[in-house]
Amino acid sequence: MANKNIPIKFTKIFINNKFLDAVSGKTFPTINPTNGKKITDVAEGDKADVDEAVAAASAAFRRGSPWRTMDASARGQLIHKLATLLERDVKYLANLESLDNGKTYTNSLGDIMYSAGLLKYYAGWADKIHGHTCPSDGPVLTLTRKEPVGVVGQVVPWNYPVLMLAMKWGPALAAGCTMVLKPAEQTPLTALCIASLAKEAGFPAGVVNVVPGYGPTAGAAIANHPQINKVAFTGSTEVGRIIAEAAAKSNLKRVSLELGGKSPLVVFSDADLDLAVGVAHEALFVNHGQICTAGSRTFVQDDIYDSFVRKAVERASARTVGDPFASGVQQGPQVDEDMFNKVLGLIESGKAEGAKLECGGERLGSEGYFIKPTVFSGVTDDMRIAREEIFGPVQSIIRFKTLEEVIERANNTRYGLAAGIITNDIDKAMAFALSVQAGSVWINGYNMIVPQAPFGGFKESGTGRELGEDSLKEYLEVKTITIKLPEKF
Repeated sequence: MANKNIPIKFTKIFINNKFLDAVSGKTFPTINPTNGKKITDVAEGDKADVDEAVAAASAAFRRGSPWRTMDASARGQLIHKLATLLERDVKYLANLESLDNGKTYTNSLGDIMYSAGLLKYYAGWADKIHGHTCPSDGPVLTLTRKEPVGVVGQVVPWNYPVLMLAMKWGPALAAGCTMVLKPAEQTPLTALCIASLAKEAGFPAGVVNVVPGYGPTAGAAIANHPQINKVAFTGSTEVGRIIAEAAAKSNLKRVSLELGGKSPLVVFSDADLDLAVGVAHEALFVNHGQICTAGSRTFVQDDIYDSFVRKAVERASARTVGDPFASGVQQGPQVDEDMFNKVLGLIESGKAEGAKLECGGERLGSEGYFIKPTVFSGVTDDMRIAREEIFGPVQSIIRFKTLEEVIERANNTRYGLAAGIITNDIDKAMAFALSVQAGSVWINGYNMIVPQAPFGGFKESGTGRELGEDSLKEYLEVKTITIKLPEKF
């Protein structure tokens, strides 16, 4: 059950299966976004702590270590055990997530259970990673072997702290890598708790390491570290560029980046209007609008535009905002003061540039970082609210006339993470799906993300893929072995 008064069990850095103070002795506060007050202080890792974590991960990856000699099936059993521990502690973890992040307790429960399922999916992959034999000319036998890349660094965001952790730990562990993870400074608590569960599950010391801290210090140390062979990052495009540059300048480590988005959701007049309004509402307002795939450019065909706007305003105005632990609440606060101010600033830009504010557009209450669900109509492609990633509860409804026109306008962005279309015409749906520049396209639904299918972006929305078999490839090297055979074999 929802309980905001839970004890905080873990606040220190996790290295080599031990919780430690930062080398510097520093701590930083993690804040409750519901009231702006400090929850607790957390050890602040920086380069010295990352160095220790990498040393532990490197030792755990050495030839002959318990992790390297473990059967692949046993590795899968450990991942599965970790998943069951998430399920066992789902209520505690959900309460901790809602306290630290501000998302509703119901949403946190869903995130934890999805993450457990995701880990189980990758547990099943651990003993199914294999190479091939290759036909070769002459008396030789050629085969390939897939091996883990080694020590990997992982930097995850604050909007889905547990889910993003699972998306990175699952394939890395299945591949046989060891890891150093930096959680977002806004939401470090659940990652530290899950680190304790990894130890309980039986992972050898050094396989899992968690270093909370800030991006310019701990995050930069991971990106620049010469003994880290791959970095996986989810976050903004701006920080993604910094990580890619650091990776190139250090040791040309591999990089996978899941970055920002400004995703189009296109509604045609042949669609069921109520269904379309509901899909578009959830596509934008889910997780308080703090989701990289948000359908933040809602394109609506001209002849149903006014009716759609009216129903969208009714839906947004009825959305319940408040204490994320309270029953029936659909939207909690934005994660911190910086994001709160950014969203309000973009709302003001929408007004100044001539969009019509239909509802919301202001702070809710005097405490915490709550923003009323906001809907703009009359939005044009050149406005900031139609070009920039808002990451908040702001729906921009844009008018269009034809399929050809909306495809061109949908692609007129530097991003390419996701897209959606709502129509009863399969020809339109497929024409759009095949033409839009996006890593995921959803038809008559939205955010239908499943563990089995790859997820990632085109253009400035990133490189590489999370989820599915494709994610495993990000953590594997392919080695070719050729054996000389006798002339007459």
